[in-house]
Amino acid sequence: MIKPLNDYVLLEVEPTEKKVGSIILTTTNDNKKSHVATVVAVGEGKEKDGKIVPISLKKGDRVIYREYSTTEYEENEKKYLLVQAEDILAIVE
Repeated sequence: MIKPLNDYVLLEVEPTEKKVGSIILTTTNDNKKSHVATVVAVGEGKEKDGKIVPISLKKGDRVIYREYSTTEYEENEKKYLLVQAEDILAIVE
């Protein structure tokens, strides 16, 4: 598994399509991607004035992130995003 460094957060992208047998059901249009994902892992935090400032997110949080601020990664048919903590806009409750 990936362990983010510094102030990076690893997100698991929520699937936009669902497979039922050999039929694929699309829940959203590709032009309207959801920017909601689940936190999988969190880095230690960002260094400021010689001290580490921890990230206020935890594994399992559902978050909204900036659209063009991610690095994509795919493993075992799951899509992940690596994003800096400052590019996460909100926690979905």
